[in-house]
Amino acid sequence: MKEKLIGKNLEELKALVAEEGLPGFTAKQIAQWLYVKKVRSIDDMTNLSKTARAKLAEKYEVGVTPYAGLQVSGDGTKKYLFPVKCSHKRGLHAGAPETDLEDGAIEAVMIPDEDRATLCVSSQSGCRMGCRFCMTGRQGFHGHMSAADIISQFIAVDESDRLTNAVFMGMGEPLDNYDNVMRAIEILTADWGFAWSPKRITLSTIGVIPTLKRYLDECRCHLAVSLHNPFAEERLSVMPAQKSWPVQDVIDLIRKYDFTGQRRVSFEYTMFAGFNDTKAHADALIRMLRGLECRMNLIRFHKIPDFPYETSPDVIMENFKTRLNNSGIMTTIRASRGEDILAACGMLAGEHKEKNL
Repeated sequence: MKEKLIGKNLEELKALVAEEGLPGFTAKQIAQWLYVKKVRSIDDMTNLSKTARAKLAEKYEVGVTPYAGLQVSGDGTKKYLFPVKCSHKRGLHAGAPETDLEDGAIEAVMIPDEDRATLCVSSQSGCRMGCRFCMTGRQGFHGHMSAADIISQFIAVDESDRLTNAVFMGMGEPLDNYDNVMRAIEILTADWGFAWSPKRITLSTIGVIPTLKRYLDECRCHLAVSLHNPFAEERLSVMPAQKSWPVQDVIDLIRKYDFTGQRRVSFEYTMFAGFNDTKAHADALIRMLRGLECRMNLIRFHKIPDFPYETSPDVIMENFKTRLNNSGIMTTIRASRGEDILAACGMLAGEHKEKNL
């Protein structure tokens, strides 16, 4: 099996060309072909000599994985299905030999909105956080994605050259696959890579405290925290990770960082009728977040099998939003996108679908 070039950072490309006896400047040329021009074949790297291309092709391939399925929602949202090779080893990184990998499937969602095109990307096949209201969490964990497969999503979608933003809110818990996710973010934001501003990227997490601290220390991208309930026992009943990383501890950690500048923190709150949508819940959120510069996104729950709750009525959501806004917490109700193709929040499951164009 040939080693993939995408997913490698500039230092790794420099080491690679040195090992192959190629000129040092070749590394930046390869990076430009991979991340700016987004070629699919080494043969397309036309400012490399034929000898250099032939030498590279003996051991390496570009490594972009084409999508295997595509569905288009009535609202323009598009869901892509990708086959992936996943590892259960936390240490797998872009330059590691791809051995003992398992076949998997993931989904990525492109969300159009006027002049924006946001890609919701996956970082794992399945997820081991086990949130009961999430289809991904309920299917279990199948493996970590490599940085190559994460970046491949950005290159393989039809809208690759029009993407304006990215959210790590697809399948998996990004901070459970920290090294590969951060490698992907490095490629997205480096001047030798996609050269995106960190402001264009948001990472969503349930609050994996050890790697959350690293993320806050090492990265300038936005943060979104899946909160969903301010009461510990109620949150634990639908989010098992509450036992390991209590949401209050997560918020206490976040309070140590500055979110008054360009980086921002938001909280995701899926609303379930009669479970987390009462005045008591709103008031508990207000107390929990008082003094923290943040935003709150209220999300309609999208019904999944064998889960007892329904989404809160619109009037309840509006009242909840108003109460939070009146307290000084900037709160919006997130528009639901792609529900008809199971592309909305919490509905991704990596199931193979036929093309629907």
